Amino acid sequence: MQTDNHLKHDITVRVGCSLVYETSQCVPLLLNVRPRLDPRQTLREEKLVLGEDLPSEEFEDSHGNIVLRLMLLPGRSEIRHDALVGVPSVPDNDELPPEPPVSLSQLPQALLRYTLPSRYCDSDKLIGFAWEKFGACEPGLPRVQAVCDWLHQNIEYRFGSGRFDLSAWDVLGRGYGVCRDFAHLTVSLCRALNLPARYVTGHLPDIAYEDPGSPMDFHAYSEVYVGGNWFTYDARYNVPRIGRVKVSCGLDAVDGAFATIYGPASLTYFEVWAYQVRAGEVSVGDPIDLSKRLDGTVEFKRGGAEN
Repeated sequence: MQTDNHLKHDITVRVGCSLVYETSQCVPLLLNVRPRLDPRQTLREEKLVLGEDLPSEEFEDSHGNIVLRLMLLPGRSEIRHDALVGVPSVPDNDELPPEPPVSLSQLPQALLRYTLPSRYCDSDKLIGFAWEKFGACEPGLPRVQAVCDWLHQNIEYRFGSGRFDLSAWDVLGRGYGVCRDFAHLTVSLCRALNLPARYVTGHLPDIAYEDPGSPMDFHAYSEVYVGGNWFTYDARYNVPRIGRVKVSCGLDAVDGAFATIYGPASLTYFEVWAYQVRAGEVSVGDPIDLSKRLDGTVEFKRGGAEN
């Protein structure tokens, strides 16, 4: 089995967003929309427009995310990101060998933080529930899959029900949520079971998957560290998917927010796109043209791409 370092990035996904902010004063903002440097994806072309040359600087945060710190100026500011990304045509985890989990005593020090509670992943409140429900499952990947199966079957996905103030414990109690909530619960339950887990945000095109008809949006899911590798899990859909484009990861949604605003600014327009295109047929900055979209049906169309 090949590792993700040797995967061919043989399909192309166009991802991006258009954001419009309005404010009456100067407001600092952290922007987190650029795809990460990751072995499962290759950034082929990218264009980022920050209003009328808004003052900005770029840095890498403690989780390796590419973050822009900028200043919104009084009035209207349009931010637009557009990128073409090469990704593998294989589903999540397809190339990773199943291995037993690493004991906490052998876990790399840098990963210990992903075993601990955080603002939205209050795993300390879920320890009893987690071990009662999943303690009898085979350790490692089977236990993680059992967590995802249970969440997929028992937590209702309810479009538009997301709230910024809900933790995993809150969502478990109310029994429904959005992708962010499914990710927080997966991460929290895995941490309660002593498995390092992190919250991930990015884009998820509908490659070899029926378009559900809801507006395109950023997507949240999870990664769990087992046997020396990070495995992708998405309890919202609970099936391996093709074509994820990873933007950020961290302890929870605090680290994965596409924007963090430090003042009175209103988001007056929001559009996100993520769809498969034929290599060489589309360039960044072109109008969004879904007639050139290759995905959205259960039929897989390769479309061609350079590796």
